[in-house]
Amino acid sequence: MNSAEIITIGDELLIGQTVDTNSAWISMQLSMRGIRVNRITSISDRRDEIISALDEALRRVSLVLVTGGLGPTSDDITKETLAEYFGSQLVMNEEVLAEVTERITRRNLEMNENNRRQALVPECCRVLLNRAGTAPGMLFEKNSKKVISMPGVPSEMKYIMQEHVLPMVTGMAGDTTIIHRNIMTYGTFEAKLAERLEEFERELPAVIKLAYLPSHGVIKLRLTGTGGNARQLGLMMDGQIRKLYTIIPDVIYGEGEITLEEKVGSLLLNKNLTVSTAESCTGGKIASLITSVPGSSAWFKGSVVAYDNSIKTGMLGVDPEIIRKQGAVSEETAAAMASGVRRLTGTDFAVAVTGIAGPTGGTPEKPVGTVWIAIASGRGIITEKQRFADDRLINISRSAHSALNLLRKQIISY
Repeated sequence: MNSAEIITIGDELLIGQTVDTNSAWISMQLSMRGIRVNRITSISDRRDEIISALDEALRRVSLVLVTGGLGPTSDDITKETLAEYFGSQLVMNEEVLAEVTERITRRNLEMNENNRRQALVPECCRVLLNRAGTAPGMLFEKNSKKVISMPGVPSEMKYIMQEHVLPMVTGMAGDTTIIHRNIMTYGTFEAKLAERLEEFERELPAVIKLAYLPSHGVIKLRLTGTGGNARQLGLMMDGQIRKLYTIIPDVIYGEGEITLEEKVGSLLLNKNLTVSTAESCTGGKIASLITSVPGSSAWFKGSVVAYDNSIKTGMLGVDPEIIRKQGAVSEETAAAMASGVRRLTGTDFAVAVTGIAGPTGGTPEKPVGTVWIAIASGRGIITEKQRFADDRLINISRSAHSALNLLRKQIISY
């Protein structure tokens, strides 16, 4: 068994009310154990949809993981449908009932009939106790094929996966090993990066595949290796990663799942340096990214959101003549903002951003998406001009990430 499918159940997934993060997490965990997820299917809370999805999945694979539809309310019909599908009936499981009762009592809540219904399970299933919630997981086996049903609540799904499912499936893939390695890049666009890596891709061993995963300007290069000898495959992957560092060293900023803000934070911490920000068009986005990293108080001092020109001139000390002659969106203004916030906070580095996020405010000389970034340090001030899109949120995100990347480069050479 080296392949599986995932079925997620819930109208909230189909109407966009809830984002399906369960499938991504499950897929990653299975892949680490040599089991490839071939298909992910999202369906509504309807008996016929559940039965149809199970029929189709079990024709293709021997392992199906189902999440969702196990709550205590009337619209959660997964349990009843699974009992019907496997020719069984619901029975009260005393062990589950005791778990539910203890959990409800501990929270000083009233035990009602809906809570009791959580302990009804198909008689033919193997119960997977859920100590992170009230809905148990359920394992069904038929014709050497397995269907595992879990709650849709991420914390409860993860508990059942870690406590019951992953120990069970580990080793099911036989000799198959799947290794994923991520190389994180910033500072180029996907088509250009693919052009630079054209020969690299062409020369990849047949057992290694390359994928491009762009998001907010960050492009994750995912190398996936599949083989029977884990050690040999790992050495092959290491060799290909070393090649990447020789081909695109200018755009690689890290490995794994590290973000730009995490990389910047680690560099500042390792060098015992500090940073502050002065933001106009990004409205505090850079500071928000930096402070999302645990421990960031060690390297981040503060920020000034200088959205109005009066804050630029009053708090940051930008000369009004610079704004009058060059404009608020200019190299000179960005440099003065960076210098001002560095002087104000006493940090080693200061980042400043000013631009036109849109959708209005652009001119032929300075269209929407025009952004100036400045980094001030004891060595002086460096600036960079960017031209992004016409979409406001994209411009804010790209401006913030570009500022972090420019800061990263300056810290490295500091």
